[in-house]
Parts: sequence; C-alpha cells; structure tokens
Amino acid sequence: MPSPAFYATDFKVFDEQGFRARMGAIRARIRPKLEAVGHSLTPAVSRATGGDAYAHVAKHARRTVNPPEDTWVAFGPDARGYKKHCHFKVAVSRRAVRFLFEVGPEHADKKRWAAAWKRNAPRLAPVLRRVKGLAWFKNEHDEEAAAPLADLSPERLAELADELTRTRDGQLVLGRVVPAEQAARWTEAQYRDTALETFRALAPLYRLK
Repeated sequence: MPSPAFYATDFKVFDEQGFRARMGAIRARIRPKLEAVGHSLTPAVSRATGGDAYAHVAKHARRTVNPPEDTWVAFGPDARGYKKHCHFKVAVSRRAVRFLFEVGPEHADKKRWAAAWKRNAPRLAPVLRRVKGLAWFKNEHDEEAAAPLADLSPERLAELADELTRTRDGQLVLGRVVPAEQAARWTEAQYRDTALETFRALAPLYRLK
C-alpha cells in the first residue's frame, strides 16, 4: 500500500489543465495515498468518536467538465456515505493539506445540530480556543482559514452554528491547515499525528446530539 504522505510532485497534480488530465493524475497519484490514509486512520477515528467509522475517498462522480481544485478522504459513521453526517476529512489541494471537521450542506438535520452546538458552546468553545492551530474556514474547499479559533470569542464561536442555517448551502468547517511546502517534507507519522490530534480535539463536536 502506498505511503499516506504527500510529496511536492503530488501537489503539482492540481496544475494539470483540463478535466481528463487532472482526474487521471488524481486517480493515479493522489487517490491511492488517500486510500492509505483512510486505512491507517479509520481505527483511531473510531476510538476517538466512540462509534463506527468508515473512510470514503472522493470520486468526484458529479464532475464532468471542471477539474476539482481539491480531493479528500472523509471519515463518517455510515458505510454508505458521509455527507448527511458530521465527518472528518483529510483534504489535499495545490497549496495545502487540511485536517477538518465538517457539518456540510447535506447534513440530515442542520438545525438540530446547530442547536446542540449552541447549548454546549459555553463548555466546549473555551477548550477549542486553547488548541493551537485550530481555525474556522468559511468553505470546505478554502485553502486558507478565515480566522484562528483563538481569535474568536466564545460567543462568536457559538454563533458559527448560524452559518449552517443561514443559507441552503450553509456549512460549518473547523480544523487545521498546513501549507504544501511544509507538508511535502512531512513523514507518514507526522501526517497521522496531526490528523489524530486535530480529530481528537474536535471529536466532542462530532458526538453532539
């Protein structure tokens, strides 16, 4: 199985022009590594969340013309798919690797989850703000964070739940970003450690009911 670590040449896959060329490069170079990431991390994600975990590598099946700007492996509680549930993600793009927690646009009950977050925010927000490197992203595909969690007041962090319900495509994305130049020098162990450190810190949000 390939090493679940990405090198400088892997990031250059996203320089490929045209749908067929880029998708071919993603399938050949990136997807096998994402599958290795999924295989490596799934047992630990299951332990961190206290339930079943399944890895889902993006296939970009809905795309036929525009090449994807990023690709990923997501971890969720359902073997059939992850989008209707809270999930974790390791995402790779031209300029970054991101380790994320997401409540996405297709979550089955965003209003309920948002209410649960607001109830629990007084307890969880101060803890999350102290975790070095965690940030808020406006969109799951963004390579740069909108704001470090340390810069957000507990009240503002709780209000991020409103991002879920403000629009039909509302989402909440928290996590950590590592620039490609840095990530390209990482070992397999560094990828694993950073992913698990991030996911464990955000696991209380994954378990909210």
